[in-house]
Amino acid sequence: MNKKDLRRKYKSLRGALSTDEIEDFSLKIANQALKLPIWNFENYHIFLSIHEHREVQTDYLLHILNGKDKNVIVSKSDFENRTMQHVLLTDNVTIKKNEWNIPEPQNGFSVVDEQIDVVFIPLLAYDVSGNRVGYGKGFYDLFLSKCKPNVVKIGLSFFDAEPTIADTNRHDIRLDYCITPDKIYEFGTESVK
Repeated sequence: MNKKDLRRKYKSLRGALSTDEIEDFSLKIANQALKLPIWNFENYHIFLSIHEHREVQTDYLLHILNGKDKNVIVSKSDFENRTMQHVLLTDNVTIKKNEWNIPEPQNGFSVVDEQIDVVFIPLLAYDVSGNRVGYGKGFYDLFLSKCKPNVVKIGLSFFDAEPTIADTNRHDIRLDYCITPDKIYEFGTESVK
């Protein structure tokens, strides 16, 4: 399937999930994340879920990160140049939804791309090789291209991997892992945990 068809398919599949299923699956995904060898880093970038898009709820992961005393980084998107500005999430940061219902920080200490160790990435679909399909604006591919080469890239999904994405290109940045409620895909080693 190509990206356009996969976007349509997975928006529909997510739309069919109940609120209780989304909460349950999101909690399971957070618990699965504890199995990954990623907890010795300091700086973790996480997306704040868009409830209207029925995304994986990252509140549970935020609790884990806070409980482990990690630096949590969130972003604000610039739709004109498709970039993201990152800030350290502290108690003093104000979060407000923008016109696309994306929760974003309104203030905070700036963090540069190269400081980030681990990135939790929203997606609509992904394949067994670690290619992902997002919303099609390219924000994350541009952001990830500016991170250090060994940044750990982790997708979060309610669903299993597709066999392949037909129209990947050289600008697409592959995931290292994708966490689902029932398993962890590890890419590059062709294994599933």
